[in-house]
Amino acid sequence: MILCSDEAPLLAHSLPAALAEGFDQALVIDNASSDGTAELARRHGVERLSLERRVPYNDAMNAGLRRLGAEAVALLQADTFVAPSYRERSLAALEDPAVGSVAPKLVRALDPETYLDDLDAAGMFIDPRRKNGLVGHGRPASEYARAAEVFGADGAAAVWRRAALEDCAIDGEIFDENMPGWGCDADLAWRARLLGWKARYAPAATVHHIRTYSPTTRAHTSALDRRTQFRNRYLMIAKNDSLPDLLRDAGPLLGYELLALGYAVLREPELLRGYAEAARRLPGALRRRRVIQARRRVRGVPFGMEPPA
Repeated sequence: MILCSDEAPLLAHSLPAALAEGFDQALVIDNASSDGTAELARRHGVERLSLERRVPYNDAMNAGLRRLGAEAVALLQADTFVAPSYRERSLAALEDPAVGSVAPKLVRALDPETYLDDLDAAGMFIDPRRKNGLVGHGRPASEYARAAEVFGADGAAAVWRRAALEDCAIDGEIFDENMPGWGCDADLAWRARLLGWKARYAPAATVHHIRTYSPTTRAHTSALDRRTQFRNRYLMIAKNDSLPDLLRDAGPLLGYELLALGYAVLREPELLRGYAEAARRLPGALRRRRVIQARRRVRGVPFGMEPPA
């Protein structure tokens, strides 16, 4: 399943690479594109889900997941280019029935034909401050060569077990549409953790990725994107956190909150609107929290989990 939002030049490379893996089903989610996305899907004989208007990642992926019914689903984007054997090596990691998602080794790319020797992500983590991040981002691509458990799989490319996705769904939503934009993949990973599902980093499954938002690109992103990430962190905490975990990490959390507020006031005042936006969406987050906490099977979330370099 590949999401494309007016990215036909990228899809022209990512779609054939994915199809070469021999997935049983293939779907292009056309996010109200006005370029050649429809023609590319037709030319490759791939089903296209056409969305009438441009929607956030959360909504688009939920629409695609409702269309596909496979037992394992590869979530890809137009700017992700899978290497040979991606499907085989990802499915091997799912042989453990406790594994709900597989995180590939993401290697940075500048364009579909220019790959760097820099690691993009070896999975995803959430640290004790409740900040989500990319494991190994910017390190040499040769590092993180051993398979290991991670907190979660980055939303750029992941393979999910259908049973885990359905377990995580709330009112038919797998990705939370109350927190559109950046961070929804971390929220899903956190929710899966609470329900007892593990995430596995599979370094033999490689994907080259053009990263648009990361610690190394944040300064060049829009104020809206930075504020969205800022806001969604609070919504994740409201939905998924527990009092024992919060008390355990009270020091790092309170220290970070004071620094974040000071930074917003002095350096990025546009972030201050994120507090108000989070407050407006808080009732929806609390409603979802009641469902999540009622289903919760795990106590004590392993924040800061990273595979060995």
